[in-house]
Amino acid sequence: MTLLSELEQRLPADSIQSDTDVVDSYSRDRAVFEQSGTAAILAMPKTTEEVVAALAAATAAGVPVIPRGAGTGLTGAANAVDGCLMLSVHRMNQILDIDQTNRTAKVQPGVINSDLKKAVAEVGLFYPPDPASFEMSSIGGNVATNAGGLCCVKYGVTRDYVIGLEVVLADGRVMRTGRKTIKSTTGLDLTGLFVGSEGILGVITEITLKLVPAPPPPATAVAYFNELKPAGDAIAEIFRQGHEPSLMEIVDQASLRQVEAVYPMDLDVDAACLLLMQTTGEASDARIAAIADLCTEHGATFVYHVDDPAEGDMLIEVRRKVWPAFEQLGKALLPEDVAVPRERLAELLAGITLIGRRHAVTLPTIGHAGDGNMHPLLVFDGNDPDETSRAKAAFADIVALALELGGTIAGEHGVGTLKREFIELELDETQLAVQRSIRDLLDPNHLLNPGKAL
Repeated sequence: MTLLSELEQRLPADSIQSDTDVVDSYSRDRAVFEQSGTAAILAMPKTTEEVVAALAAATAAGVPVIPRGAGTGLTGAANAVDGCLMLSVHRMNQILDIDQTNRTAKVQPGVINSDLKKAVAEVGLFYPPDPASFEMSSIGGNVATNAGGLCCVKYGVTRDYVIGLEVVLADGRVMRTGRKTIKSTTGLDLTGLFVGSEGILGVITEITLKLVPAPPPPATAVAYFNELKPAGDAIAEIFRQGHEPSLMEIVDQASLRQVEAVYPMDLDVDAACLLLMQTTGEASDARIAAIADLCTEHGATFVYHVDDPAEGDMLIEVRRKVWPAFEQLGKALLPEDVAVPRERLAELLAGITLIGRRHAVTLPTIGHAGDGNMHPLLVFDGNDPDETSRAKAAFADIVALALELGGTIAGEHGVGTLKREFIELELDETQLAVQRSIRDLLDPNHLLNPGKAL
């Protein structure tokens, strides 16, 4: 029987979409290099039972399933393969429970990150993971990619807040992992196994998250440097001195110049980079002042710090304006995602600059300086084969540089198809074999997201 007839036997009519234009619009994420296949049908389940039914229909029809959230990913992990069933959980978007006593929230995977933040803030709680796409990315997608964000330096990534999952396995079995309790040492950590698995092990249908008390308003500092190495030295010294910034971002010269050109903010466009830092908690104003002093001691040409939250938000806006500023060029944009140990950050930044020159590619860089996770932004004409080829070569060189500096090929965006060819450069043969055997055990026919991640 056909996939459509199998679905029609199992799902309500409003959970099935076969219009080719609609299906196509759900068939790719935002990875500009990566091609997507032609999906057959889109399933839009509203319940766990409907997810089970959709997987059963796909199994009966012998077609693969591509799970997807809001489609904000940057690695091709949610891209269609020919003839597949696209399974979008965007209608599973309910916040099921906010438990103030245990500081947890139970949500469906289609809940938007910013909506959860707002809901828990109303009861004095805080959900820290904040990817740049937090206003449109879904919690399910955040879990599937182990998303990070600006707050990672203090609060950690999505993995650090997932304490339980409901997952539909490829064969239709429903499994619950974790407990409602904060602590549990019963059995292996299957919750952690599914966080960052990019949809290759199961379809996440419910998520239990840890929350923390809402932090007090932050204090903010900015520091310009005329060279990258002193900025790197200042970052390392801030942590050696025992400081714990809640945010530490870096914006390079190319980014500063583009932001200033599009959104005039009186930025120092001759500086090599700008550091943006925040602290929260008791005596945050004193601690941000101490951090600012360390920047001055390490050669910052201009340092400014404030404890007014509104003014602090205005300063941080520089970082948030970088992507939209480069969008004004009308070119293809591909944000890289590599991470290195903090002490190698200046070397990474200098190396990225050289790579951009070598390949004649515009390569501004921003990122999370506090945890060494950088996002070089490849800016190129996607209609020019030569320029696209040079951008791809620069992309590969950045990956190689990160590994050479003791880092990782994927800090927070995941692997998808974009970085699959590089994964063997980071993971040894034994680890890869173990990971692939887990996939084979849970999905022996590779029904779920074939060709992705591993």
